[in-house]
Amino acid sequence: MFSEDEIERYARHLMLKEIGGEGQQRLKQATVTLVGLGGLGGTAGQYLAAAGVGRLRLVDPDTVSLSNLQRQVPYETADLNAPKPKVLARRLHALNPNVAIEHHERAFEANDLRGVDLALDGTDSFPARFAINQACVEAGVTLVSGALGPWSGQVGAFAPHVGAYQPCYACFVPSEPPEAEACAVHGVVGALAGVVACQMALEAIKLITGAGTPLLGRLWIYDALKAEGRTLNMAKDPACPVCAGAAAEKNTIAPLPH
Repeated sequence: MFSEDEIERYARHLMLKEIGGEGQQRLKQATVTLVGLGGLGGTAGQYLAAAGVGRLRLVDPDTVSLSNLQRQVPYETADLNAPKPKVLARRLHALNPNVAIEHHERAFEANDLRGVDLALDGTDSFPARFAINQACVEAGVTLVSGALGPWSGQVGAFAPHVGAYQPCYACFVPSEPPEAEACAVHGVVGALAGVVACQMALEAIKLITGAGTPLLGRLWIYDALKAEGRTLNMAKDPACPVCAGAAAEKNTIAPLPH
């Protein structure tokens, strides 16, 4: 099941009763798509590769710019102008050569969810978030979504295919907020990206292994200035044009529903 290298590499996971050998095997068998490889998706990808997720699919049309380096720690000055998926794939392979990595230097397409157990959305565009959510609902793939403000961040998990009570992202954000602006406009403290990215990776690991209680239908909000976090329940919109009547149990990973 595991090579000697893997047993040593994942030893700290194998010791955990919530993960152990069975959970680590689930990680090894899982396929995860990461869309948006900046401060959220790129950093979350590092932890998922380190955790031993079997296959990672990396999707982003962007290249590395100098302003990214304040918070997008998978990249270096030498990577400027290089495609993020290509650079990140190289970094993740160096971190854990046991992980199979696909990289696509383009915008998200619905086909990026083919054969996928879980999707992580680290984009900073509402049209992109809506498209990813729509595709996840149609494919029956659980979505972990993260977002950043100047000094605050949030993470939620969405899986309407596992229960009639579960919302999708569009139940939570039905349309683009009029005040929405990218971090290029209002700024963001760099270290906050790491906090939110790690929470996204943790939720992915929990969902895959069945450990603990994931953020399904809940939103974790972190206020960095106050060093305070809180979790809110999200209600399903029975009239949601995206997930109302979503088919149950399409392509969800084994531990779901919790």
